[in-house]
Amino acid sequence: MRVVLAEDHFLLRDGLIRLLEAFGHEVLAAVDNGPDLLTSLTTTRPDLAIVDVRLPPDFADDGLRAALAARREVPSLPVLLLSQYVEPLYAHELLADGAGAVGYVLKDRVSNGAEFMSTLRCVADGGTVMDPEVVTKLLQRKGRDEGVGSLTPREREVLECLAQGRSNAGIAEALVISEKAVAKHIGNIFPKLSLHPSDTDNRRVLAVLAYLER
Repeated sequence: MRVVLAEDHFLLRDGLIRLLEAFGHEVLAAVDNGPDLLTSLTTTRPDLAIVDVRLPPDFADDGLRAALAARREVPSLPVLLLSQYVEPLYAHELLADGAGAVGYVLKDRVSNGAEFMSTLRCVADGGTVMDPEVVTKLLQRKGRDEGVGSLTPREREVLECLAQGRSNAGIAEALVISEKAVAKHIGNIFPKLSLHPSDTDNRRVLAVLAYLER
């Protein structure tokens, strides 16, 4: 996989380069600021961009802005935000075009190299991956909404798993229930949220997140 990396902390950037190369991936560029990120993404058109949200020169959301600008020029460019901050607005902006191939993972929750590589592959393949803490915050923001508020505790757990990009089998394993039970819960969730179910996992994740963030 061909990767462009944007991270302004030298040690973390170097560590990510070594990790990616150890798993056989090619790092096309490793930059530390927003302008260089945008240039690298639009000229190399990588299989995946791993982007820290807050980069120089402004140390605000320069990384996110560069990634969004690159996706306008290179539609559906896979982007994984790697941040230390839980900010639902970032997830919303990244998901706004509805194209998928996006992820939002918290730095301090990356503790397993193989699992992290699996996340990267999911995003590169067009999937959507949201960190559980981001999903939880989205749910908390909408917790008083009539739709989300009508969900049972188990349905809320299933919804969180859905928004993390899990398959029915993955949800069943995580919650220690049968796939048949998962399908039943999902069948109950979508009508309560006034959403039409879809056989495409990425589309249903996007629909759930779009609903939670509107």
